[in-house]
Amino acid sequence: MAPAPTVAVIGAGISGLTTLKMLDDYGIEAVGFEASDRIGGNWAFDNPNGSSSAYRSLHIDTSKHQLSFRDFPMPEEFPDFPHHSQIKQYLDDYAEAFDLLRLIEFENRVLHAERLDGGGWELTTERTGTRRFDALVVGNGHHWDPRFGDFPGEFTGEMIHSHAYVDPWDPLDLQDKRILVVGLGNSAADIAVELSSKVMRNEVVISTRSGAWIVPKYIAGKPADKYFATFPFLPYSWQRKAIQAMQPMSAGRPESYGLPTPNHKFFEAHPTQSVELPLRLGSGDITAKGNIARFDGRTVHFEDGTAQEFDVVIQATGYNTSFPFFDPDFLSADAHNHVPLYKRMFSPGIDDLVMVGFAQSTPTLFPFVEAQARLAAAWAAGLYRTPGRAEMEQVIVADEKKYIGHMLDTPRHQQQVDYFLYEHDLRTREIPAGRERAARLGGMIRTAAHA
Repeated sequence: MAPAPTVAVIGAGISGLTTLKMLDDYGIEAVGFEASDRIGGNWAFDNPNGSSSAYRSLHIDTSKHQLSFRDFPMPEEFPDFPHHSQIKQYLDDYAEAFDLLRLIEFENRVLHAERLDGGGWELTTERTGTRRFDALVVGNGHHWDPRFGDFPGEFTGEMIHSHAYVDPWDPLDLQDKRILVVGLGNSAADIAVELSSKVMRNEVVISTRSGAWIVPKYIAGKPADKYFATFPFLPYSWQRKAIQAMQPMSAGRPESYGLPTPNHKFFEAHPTQSVELPLRLGSGDITAKGNIARFDGRTVHFEDGTAQEFDVVIQATGYNTSFPFFDPDFLSADAHNHVPLYKRMFSPGIDDLVMVGFAQSTPTLFPFVEAQARLAAAWAAGLYRTPGRAEMEQVIVADEKKYIGHMLDTPRHQQQVDYFLYEHDLRTREIPAGRERAARLGGMIRTAAHA
């Protein structure tokens, strides 16, 4: 039997943690490299590595009923929508339950990862120099490199990205201010709601380019996502049409409470989940505008021909997908945030690399990452093999048409997947086919002795 490969895992957020756990289950020698002094990634509030986009009041938008790892249920005493501190505690408990901290080198950022000519990887790390491994797992996340909107002109007031927002007093004093929040995703809605409380004495406007469909967190007294599921045995387009037909019964049309008409149908862009935003709009605490035309000092001109003065602009305009440890010509996202990956994991032609967690999974992320980590471990153990490069590229095109072909063509939606359909595909088709390929052709990773 061939020796098991040595595997490096970049990141100790949910992707790195679950992958380390699965690799350990297979008895594979793995080392996690984490730039911070703690696990949790995005869910480690005030993370000293600067990667966390969590703000002080953040609660997760997916209910605990959809969120739990399959092999580590979320505590029953947790509320339906846990606070970020509870998510961090859950991850700490997960790491303790499976003894994962022993596998992680903290405060040891990977500065550069280079693929060797004969296969394998050479990693240059911040604290321990150069190391070699047979295979590499990348789980550094995609919500840490802020993406700013590109608007003509210059704004001379204060401008920050939502990534920097902590609370109304950090990093800016946001009281008695005229504030424009750009974007209409979940973070934009949360921040606009928080800053529009009358006790803050702010004037808050929210600007949206595409509009958004707002969905409630509760339906009939239960978390709304408990009622959501898609099914692999029905055409995906039929299921979208059924959901679109039912949407008015749950939340109505955005124009009813003052938002611009969306330029897309329901589920053709990621919906925004908020209980309070419609109330604040309907109460006049927040007003909504369309897209920005240009900045002119402290004046913001909108595409509808109107203009307003603002003291602060908060851009909740999403994130870039970035791999700072790779040479850009080796592997990088394009200007539209697109990274073509087979099953959202494998880059064709790079047999000893796997990416985990690079997707916007509806309605849940944690079990999605767990499914990917399980496949990554089988791959590292030689029990799964991808098809040839030409077939991988064909499947990438087909899968992207399936998952994002109906979505708005924006950077935010380049990684969209449906968890239920994706997990079913891995479990019933891809893993069995990959197991057969591995049995016939052998594993993909070449092992070698490393110093």
